[in-house]
Amino acid sequence: MATRLLPEWHPQDAIQLTWPGLESDWASMLERIEATLEAMVVAIARYQRVLISVPSPQTRNHLTRRFALLGVPDDRLRLVVAEADDTWARDHGPLAVERDGQLLLHDYAFTGWGGKFPANRDNTLTRRLAEAGIFACPVSERGLVLEGGAIESDGAGTLLTTEACLLNPNRNPGLDRRSVEAWLHRDFGVTRVLWLSNGHLEGDDTDSHIDTLARFCDPRTIAYVRCDDEQDPHYPALAAMEAELETLRRADGQPYRLVPLPWPAPCWDPEDGHRLPATYANFLIINGAVLVPTYADAADTRALAALAEAFPDRDIVPIDCRSVIRQHGSLHCLTMQLPRGSLNIQATVEI
Repeated sequence: MATRLLPEWHPQDAIQLTWPGLESDWASMLERIEATLEAMVVAIARYQRVLISVPSPQTRNHLTRRFALLGVPDDRLRLVVAEADDTWARDHGPLAVERDGQLLLHDYAFTGWGGKFPANRDNTLTRRLAEAGIFACPVSERGLVLEGGAIESDGAGTLLTTEACLLNPNRNPGLDRRSVEAWLHRDFGVTRVLWLSNGHLEGDDTDSHIDTLARFCDPRTIAYVRCDDEQDPHYPALAAMEAELETLRRADGQPYRLVPLPWPAPCWDPEDGHRLPATYANFLIINGAVLVPTYADAADTRALAALAEAFPDRDIVPIDCRSVIRQHGSLHCLTMQLPRGSLNIQATVEI
């Protein structure tokens, strides 16, 4: 049975978002994060649909009016009332595979990154969406814990990940490297796992998700975070990660084309002063474009130029993510791509 984990650049039906409510951790800065999400929706809707889970009928009605004013076409927006704990669709959303030519969505357990935060509603969101008929393909519930931000697929049997996350006992205790690789082969058709043992961002709650550090741009290219400040506490681990990436080889034995992404100046939380995990690796690939997080930093322009070189056939769209990193994630973390054939185009529903 031929199975493959679809890469992010596979043609998409929609991008999935989860809108925050007054009970979420965003409550103290709800207007700011909503403004960022609005900018994302407007940008994405120029290329494809957006599916948004919203916390209440009132929010749905408000966003319907708001996006009409912002010029988002009705057929590019689907709003579904479905409560969640937080906004990180990358980690509670489904993962798409192609099995014998048929599309299938895997629904893994989400535990708030190893029990750090409440996640019961997030964990059931995909199932509730499936039961409401939102998806046009089967959804398979899996018993293991896995977040979408923890893995990168080249679409051809190679998976890139970090030891700190996938081998962390707070996810699937008792599974060693060999067991994890066997599971990845079974569920995703993975024939090679490239493990990074170095790399971490201060303020990151995910135990070093790969989508904060290094990303496939195509089967031959990896964009990654490079720290060029030897005085920065990140420098040793990220330099070691860069050295690891230089030793990796493609399935044909050739080295990867590596695209270094610049290091922004430190971003600090305005309330208690802890460092926030600003990273340009948290970009989002959509149909015809790449959305790139920016931080009002001098390095923004260099990051946009580097990714324009990595994605010469796509528009490069900057999104100010200073609000997003306040809750220790960035642009990619807020999103999940739904590949072509996965979304059931229908009227607004409540679940």
